[in-house]
Amino acid sequence: MSSSPSTDKASSSIDKEKLSTEIVTVEDVAPSSPSVAVDHKKVLRKLDLRLMPPVCLLYLFCFLDRANITNAEVAGMGTDLHFTGIQFNLCIALTLIPYCLLHSPSNILLKKVGPARWLPIIMFVWGSIVVSMAFARSFAGLMTARGFLGAAESGLLPGLTYYLSAWYPKFAQAKRIGLMYSGVSIAGGFGGLLAYIIQDKMHGLGGLAGWCWIFLCEGLMTVVIAVILFFYMYDYPENATFLTDAERVWLLETLKLDSAAGSKKFKRKFIVQAIKEPKAYLFASLFFLSAIPGASFSTFLPTIINGMGFSSTQAQILTIPPNIAGCFFTLCISYLSDKKHFRGPFILAWCPVAILGYALLIGTRTLAAQYLGSVLVLGGIIPCVAMQLSWTGGNFAGELKRAVVIGMVLGIIAAFIYRLQDSPRFLLGHTICISSLCMFYVMCIVAILTLHTLNKKKIAQCERDGLTLADEDAFTELGDRSPLYRYTL
Repeated sequence: MSSSPSTDKASSSIDKEKLSTEIVTVEDVAPSSPSVAVDHKKVLRKLDLRLMPPVCLLYLFCFLDRANITNAEVAGMGTDLHFTGIQFNLCIALTLIPYCLLHSPSNILLKKVGPARWLPIIMFVWGSIVVSMAFARSFAGLMTARGFLGAAESGLLPGLTYYLSAWYPKFAQAKRIGLMYSGVSIAGGFGGLLAYIIQDKMHGLGGLAGWCWIFLCEGLMTVVIAVILFFYMYDYPENATFLTDAERVWLLETLKLDSAAGSKKFKRKFIVQAIKEPKAYLFASLFFLSAIPGASFSTFLPTIINGMGFSSTQAQILTIPPNIAGCFFTLCISYLSDKKHFRGPFILAWCPVAILGYALLIGTRTLAAQYLGSVLVLGGIIPCVAMQLSWTGGNFAGELKRAVVIGMVLGIIAAFIYRLQDSPRFLLGHTICISSLCMFYVMCIVAILTLHTLNKKKIAQCERDGLTLADEDAFTELGDRSPLYRYTL
């Protein structure tokens, strides 16, 4: 029996309404493919077991090797190399300049070479550079090594964020990126403990100062792990041999649905598209503003605590509690973000914790309040940066475009705001950081409102033009500009 025109019209209306709802919330649930019945939780557990250990190790040692210069400074490096004025800040800046400028080129190379090869290779290179820093005998020699270190590490954070967004559906990304970024806190705490042990037990061994052994031990660990990871990592879901055929099909279909069938091809126009994308600069500004306090405070924490009046060895140990707070709250906020299917609102809810921490550092003089402020700063800023990374990775469709956009991040200014001449209170650095966080908060509101408005326009276009998921192939090369793509708030 044929249906009446009125029935067909009603059915069409229901389909369009369903389409609008389903696409808006595609990141909120685990879609089930009509052709494949799998346990998506089992698939995610398999991904976690195979992907997350190398990802976490990569980022933990990246930050450990970049930030250990402050542990070395507290252990006497500046005295031995006769640092004056802002030379210590210049060493850090010379790392961040290539680190910032080469983000996008490195991500493009990652796309060409493959993450399973590219990421361990750059890890091996930067580990070798850190080993060489143990034998630096002048400011110029250390500066040269730090410049090469920044170039080698430049692709890791955007590369890992892209890597996880290429494997995990939107509804599962925040927890994994949060776990990865908690490596900042783990590295800070572990680095402080390791530096304390090395400084106390190995100073003078083999004619090397304690700070030399910090570089040597940590660099050698990085090199060994890089060699292991070279033979362990996987490139993309298409060649995930640890998944069954049914699980691989489900994962690929889910990722395709997430990106509205965004193209995986390497085309120059996708690079141009990313550079011309206004939202790219909105998210780049968000990360710039969050990276100023995030990168500077994490890097200079041993120096800041040393300036509170603690000895150099005490300062190394006392970096552990603030970093534990950063790790714990990052994992909690990331879990809730995936559970509630939001990114920006969680940043708005948690950013004031870091602002309060800076307020205590600026406005109080008692040792307990100052130290509590340092705990609140890391406990607040690390989760916000992790959320921002997940937010960026989930809002740009098309793999190459996403790789370029994620690479357009980081603030060089972070290297200069904590100057040794501002010790012990570092008021200039704290003031710049709290100002940056306030601007970051405002920009998050702008981003949420912008994405919400764009989603409403796309829904209206789908309803007006009668677009359904069956039309997604027609918009493949539009990426997130596709009317079928929905942004995560």
